[in-house]
Amino acid sequence: MKPFDYVRPGERSSAHEAARDGGRYVAGGTNLIDLMKLEVMTPDTLVDISRLDLDGIETVDGGLRIGATLTNSDLAADPRVRRDYPVLARALLAGASGQLRNKATTGGNLLQRTRCPYFYDTDTNCNKRTPGSGCAAIGGETRNHAVLGASEHCIALHPSDMAVALRALDATVEVEGPDGAPREIALPDLYRLPGATPHIETSLAPGDLITAVRLPAPSGDRQVYRKVRDRASYAFALLSVGAVLRMENGRIAQAALAFGGLAPQPWRDREVEALLTAETPSDALFEKAGEVLLAKADPPPGAAFKLPLTKRVLKAVLTEATQ
Repeated sequence: MKPFDYVRPGERSSAHEAARDGGRYVAGGTNLIDLMKLEVMTPDTLVDISRLDLDGIETVDGGLRIGATLTNSDLAADPRVRRDYPVLARALLAGASGQLRNKATTGGNLLQRTRCPYFYDTDTNCNKRTPGSGCAAIGGETRNHAVLGASEHCIALHPSDMAVALRALDATVEVEGPDGAPREIALPDLYRLPGATPHIETSLAPGDLITAVRLPAPSGDRQVYRKVRDRASYAFALLSVGAVLRMENGRIAQAALAFGGLAPQPWRDREVEALLTAETPSDALFEKAGEVLLAKADPPPGAAFKLPLTKRVLKAVLTEATQ
């Protein structure tokens, strides 16, 4: 591991200043420290934000405001989350292990890096790690790579379970800039598709600090999270689906669907949701939703199995949510 400076500021202004030039915020460190050990990431300074007052959770405007340093375990266990946002609680509990959830934080979960093995292996080419070097995954082992939203420069996946549930719940992210000015970012606007610049993963600027995640008031009474993985625990999703639905008079009055394991960011397709809205649940309708979702899919050879898998899992999730 290369030498680095470590600072633990007690106020946000000092944190911004330390992170502005080559610094990286760290709270739980469950992803960043691993990447530093491998020299995939080599920040000059680690800015420990664990002393900042960012670990609360409160009810605001009928929804929740979740502090950025609140741990995944505490968030999943909160009675308001379990009652009103069960899709989020289930997604959190499906991620990593109990020990990691006790350290991992809300903001860090959103910003975790891809688990593409070529990104982790510094002996291989990776445009995300070294811009312009090429993508060793293309033509390589691609079983757990993107089938939607990828580019000729990068086919890596976003690994978060929590972010999938938050996308289905229409979450927004509170960010504080280096000048102390706050702003809110809709979750889909936080992430960038790889295009020709896969190393630029988010819309955050140097020194920007995620301070909280906002959830609107609950709107769907049917919430399901399903994750398909190689083993029952401590594995990243081959595919995950977060569904938030509301039924009225036997019809789907509202549908929000988010997907993990398919794209470089938590994926949502409004065309699929529009197809389902105001319709009576049926196998034919759910099968059509899968066709629309994957109409533009371009899987690498090793990930082609995800197309039929996605259709089956989506149908099962929608069936469960509408029963």
